[in-house]
Parts: sequence; C-alpha cells; structure tokens
Amino acid sequence: MVRRPTIIAMTRTTPPRRVDLAELFPELAEHAATATRLHPRPGNPGIADSSVGGPLLWPADEPWPVCTDGAGHYVSHLRTPAMVRRSREIYAAAQARAAAGGTRYELTDEERAELPRYDFSEPEDLIDESVPLVPVAQLYRRDVPDFTGPADADLLQVLWCPLDHPEEGYNPRVRLYWRRSADVTRPLSVAPEPTVVSGAYLPTPCVVYPEQIREYQYSGLLPAELGARITAWEDEARGGDDEDDEDEEDTGLSYQYDLSLAPGWKVGGFANWSLTDPHPMDCVECGTAMTLLFTAASSEWHGTGGSWRPVEEPPGVSSVPTDVSIGRGYDLYVFRCPESYEHPPATAMQ
Repeated sequence: MVRRPTIIAMTRTTPPRRVDLAELFPELAEHAATATRLHPRPGNPGIADSSVGGPLLWPADEPWPVCTDGAGHYVSHLRTPAMVRRSREIYAAAQARAAAGGTRYELTDEERAELPRYDFSEPEDLIDESVPLVPVAQLYRRDVPDFTGPADADLLQVLWCPLDHPEEGYNPRVRLYWRRSADVTRPLSVAPEPTVVSGAYLPTPCVVYPEQIREYQYSGLLPAELGARITAWEDEARGGDDEDDEDEEDTGLSYQYDLSLAPGWKVGGFANWSLTDPHPMDCVECGTAMTLLFTAASSEWHGTGGSWRPVEEPPGVSSVPTDVSIGRGYDLYVFRCPESYEHPPATAMQ
C-alpha cells in the first residue's frame, strides 16, 4: 500500500474577474463549463501525489511505454536529461544571486563553461533506440474537481515522447493511462529515462494546487449574434477602436484573454483557438467530436501583471514553473473521445 505523505495545505487563487460575464450576457450560461487550474509549482512530489512532471504510481510488472519512431522524429538540439536539469540549475542560481543582491543577472565563467553551446546536440542516432516516455502529469480524482475518467478509475497519468513528431504537428506524442490506485500494490521504484530529449518537453517536477474556476467558450465558437454583441461591448468598453487606446489585455475588458479562458495547466474547460481558428477534433476510431481533457501550457499567466496571476504569488515568481515550452510559447490541448476512454487521444497546439 502506498501511503500519501502529509503535506501542508496551500492554495493558489485566481483573482476575481473584473466583469461578471454571466450578468452581462445571461445566455453565456449555455456555453459555460468548469475547469481545474492545476497551478504547478516546483517541488518534490511523490508517487502518491498529484503532480506535473513528478514520479508516477506505476506497477512494477507493467512495461514502461516507449516510442519506437526512430528516424521518424524531427530532431534539433538533443540533450541528455541530466544536461537539461543541470542547465536549469545554473540559470536558477544566477537568477537567485541577482535577486538577492539587487545586481545584474550574470553567469560566472565556470557556469558558462558548464553550459552546452546553443548549437550543441547529442548524436542523432541515439533516437534510433526505443525512447522511454516521460511523465507529464499524474492526477488523482480526489484532488481534481474536473477529473474525468472511467467510473472505477481514480488516477489519470499523462506521458509523452519528449521529441517532436511531424504527424502530431511537431509536438510530443501523448499517451493516457487511467488506473485504480489501489490495484498498484507493488509500484515501480525507478522509471526508465530516455537517453536524449528535447529540453522543452522535460517538465520540472512540480506539486499542484488545484483550483476550480468557470470558463466560457472560445468566442469564435459562440452563436454569431452573441459573439457580435460581446465584440460590440468590448469596443464600447475600450472607447472604440482608437489605436491610441490601451490594448485589450491591459484594460482587462477582453472577453478572450481576461474574462473567459484561463491560461496555464488545467483539466477540463475550453480550448483557446486563437492561433489557427477552430477546427474539428474528431476521434480517429469512431468519428465522434472530442472534448478537451487536459492542457499542458508554456506559461501560467501572461505578462508581469497578468490578470490570471494568483493572488498568493510573491513578486518575481516565474510564470513558467514547469520549464515546458510548446512551440513558440503556446499550449498543447489533449482531447478525449466521449464514447470510449480506450480510444486514442488527439492533440492540438494553440
């Protein structure tokens, strides 16, 4: 039996929205859903904890999943996991020195010598080996209000191949596992690691501080008349379309960025299709329209004063606690088929 360690409860709280959308537009109630912001922060989670990038409660007698695509991966700047972690330690130490002394951020000569050159890459033939998947998230039903899974499952594990897959939109390929934690009586002690990774896809282990919020559908998927009224309201609130006005994100009166869709790692809710515009996400097995299950994000909030930044965050805290970067700072949305949990997930970068 795996015992859950005693952890001092902490919280992360999303600031109230400056405008009550449901009061302004009551019909939005038909286009609302709850989501759970995970609020991952660097820590030392165990196998009995919900986490991002932490160890998994994995049966010792179950083979660890691997990717065998070999040369089918797109590779650039391959690093060993140890090199990625050491580089992060060096940068963090330099940032801590600068913050503590009120000095300019600067690396020492010894630190620079230890860091790989930007154009360095491990040999590409290393990807010809089987690549063990890396833990992305482990979520217990007890911790996540918007947990979705088979009725007898209380644990969702998300893993991915830490290399780019062209057929996945040059993103990591995701695998999902639902479990009954009580069935894992003999857990794996040490998980295998890939020889090389893309550093952007190796999450820093984080504890999570789940918080349920309410979201509203992406504006482009709302009924046309409702969407037009919201746009007109935004224009009026900003005083028209004068280019000298503050932008929408700064005023806090943007439906899309400040009022309807939370950034960051989360479970449930809606996808933000602002990169490509919405496109169908249908199950490859049965053709059913899929629903958003999970979001892996490059950033927890936008800008130094982002309106989604939790009220408990102290000054100077990074908005990228997981060290994951999707594309050029986007999110990776993981969709599931509502007909069967055995059908494969689908992903979209936005």
